[in-house]
Amino acid sequence: MRWLNLICLCAAVLATVPAAAAGGVFGLWATEKNNGRVLIEPCGAALCGRVIDGNQLRANPEQTDVHNPDPARRTRRVKGLTILQGYSGGPPQWRGGSIYDPQTGDESHNSSLTLVAPGTLEVRGCRLVFCRSETWTRTN
Repeated sequence: MRWLNLICLCAAVLATVPAAAAGGVFGLWATEKNNGRVLIEPCGAALCGRVIDGNQLRANPEQTDVHNPDPARRTRRVKGLTILQGYSGGPPQWRGGSIYDPQTGDESHNSSLTLVAPGTLEVRGCRLVFCRSETWTRTN
């Protein structure tokens, strides 16, 4: 009887652990726009994300960061560009980082990443009182 209770307890504990907890926010994500792909990975104690792929990169793999407000950065390549950095926290929410959009040159230093369901990530960035969010989907 003790073994049966122990097995039931273990099964109950394992059932309450979300599938996303194993990978959390780390991994490859598909963005809402332009079939973009962003790889989120640990960067020291924080996390960061870099551009892996997207429609524009398939058309022009050498695409540069032409929309960056800093002219000195406009020649850097978009492929491999770090667009998420400095986030801390943990499942299910990461805060305090910055997000950069190479398609517009906009950057937010007030942003968050929230794992709303296994395989679904809400990416939110705010500038002053204006916020923008996207839903990203885990991909291979």
